[in-house]
Amino acid sequence: MKTHPSELYFYHSPGQPIDKQTLAYAHSLSKFINQIDVVKEKITTTQWNSLLMKLNLRAKDLLNRAHPDYQMHIAGKNWDEESWLNILVKYPHLIKSPIAIWRNKAILCRTPSDILKFN
Repeated sequence: MKTHPSELYFYHSPGQPIDKQTLAYAHSLSKFINQIDVVKEKITTTQWNSLLMKLNLRAKDLLNRAHPDYQMHIAGKNWDEESWLNILVKYPHLIKSPIAIWRNKAILCRTPSDILKFN
């Protein structure tokens, strides 16, 4: 995934309060923010894999395990790496925190102020 050096890429679910707060912090870092709504925009397994490599995380690390959809459809089963990527494609609303990419560095923003780690 090619990124512009002055643009901050923000993968989020706009309806989540933490995502809104983190986006407000993001505006203090860059005036160019490319917002990607993970629920509305289809992100491919290849794109998810690229994000995970930048984050140095596994797909299941991104998911909210307390969500009822996770408990009903995912919990308690054995999934291989490709299956986890397909879960991200099928259930993007289960992502627990927004993901920010800036200057080729990625952060999973567990708290709104995590995005300030870019400085």
